[in-house]
Amino acid sequence: MHKPCKCGKAMSIRLRTVIYQNKVEIGNVPIFSCDTCNRSEVFAEVKPDLTGLIGKLGSEPEKQLLQFDDVCEVAHLMVKVTEKKRAADPVETIIQERINELLDLLLLAQSLDDGGWIDDVRKRLSQIAKHSVTVHDF
Repeated sequence: MHKPCKCGKAMSIRLRTVIYQNKVEIGNVPIFSCDTCNRSEVFAEVKPDLTGLIGKLGSEPEKQLLQFDDVCEVAHLMVKVTEKKRAADPVETIIQERINELLDLLLLAQSLDDGGWIDDVRKRLSQIAKHSVTVHDF
């Protein structure tokens, strides 16, 4: 996936580590990067999730390492599609497998009557649905 950079060259998307307050490393954040001018920007679809995560950390966070794909389904799917063992798999198959996995988790969470878990799984499913609509509208 590419987008034009302000310098006129193409920016490509990569999974990078973002450092917040020189204390928190957030791994697997989708970032557009330009190899020509070294400009970088967070992938727009995940920016709200990243700012939400940073907001939860507060202004004086403890030193820690977080994986963004643990809280953002778009990042999770990007990690999956870039795994070497999945290189030959169609992206649609990987997305469908993740949806099925989340639906199974939702059934389990509902059977345990775990409201927090139910809300988390529903949020993850809505992230996939929202992004799928955005991709297919183009």
